[in-house]
Amino acid sequence: MHRTPTWRTFLLAVVVALLLATPVLTGCRGEDDTSTDVEKNSEDTSGASDPDAGSSKQPIEVEVYFVRGEGLGVSVRSIPSTTQVAHAALRELLARPDAQESGFGLTSEIPDGTTLNSVSIADGRATVDLSSSFDDGGGSLSMQMRAAQIVYTLTQFPTVTTVDFELDGEPIEALGGEGIDVVGVSREDFTNVLPMILVERPAPGQTVTSPVRLSGLANTFEATFVAKVTDSDGNVLTEEVVTYDGSMGSWAVFDVSLEFETEDLGLGTVVVYEQSAKDGKPINVVEIPVRMKP
Repeated sequence: MHRTPTWRTFLLAVVVALLLATPVLTGCRGEDDTSTDVEKNSEDTSGASDPDAGSSKQPIEVEVYFVRGEGLGVSVRSIPSTTQVAHAALRELLARPDAQESGFGLTSEIPDGTTLNSVSIADGRATVDLSSSFDDGGGSLSMQMRAAQIVYTLTQFPTVTTVDFELDGEPIEALGGEGIDVVGVSREDFTNVLPMILVERPAPGQTVTSPVRLSGLANTFEATFVAKVTDSDGNVLTEEVVTYDGSMGSWAVFDVSLEFETEDLGLGTVVVYEQSAKDGKPINVVEIPVRMKP
């Protein structure tokens, strides 16, 4: 899905105001982070109360998959420590983008008012039961998007590889009149709704320090793309060509760290893009506004 989003000057001013007015999330996940591996019993049921609510345990971060343009886009939410992290992540997803996230261009294809009845996990398979409004309205792309939002949010956790869907307790095999398959689906079933470079970290609005860690999924020509960090004036602080372990036409994980120098805490942008094989011009541009910290 090839497109080239750009940030207009006036949008930068809006983003600055939002960042100053709204608390931001800090830090990037390390390689040994266990915040996504808390489904100790391979099951997460929604009926029980949160045993960790109000405790002194540190909050955890979860990735929430919204929509940016015509592809998925990622935000990060901080939630109270809980053993029901999959349930908590879906609650955050169904709450839809907040003001700051909307300012970054994030939206949702999940119908407003959709509620979560339950989610259970066993043997790598998650079963999510949503209210029937999840199936309301929208065409084929909308149905694929909303299913992908659920699937990608759940499969960030190592205990989940596939997802089954239920509506008000009734298992369904397909979603919408277009018949989008939702039985035992995985990330690979929805790669058609991904941007060619999906940046999962850092998320919009996060505070980053040098080196900033970039991670996500990509499917670019010759498994390469350009990544750079710019300051609020558009000055390039660092830029490099990223090469990841992938083959033509296939999706692969990338994980790279970029070092940069800055003296001030302020707004910056992490930019990734593919260079056109035809003329070398940037294509599939993704811009992630961040706070930079010396």
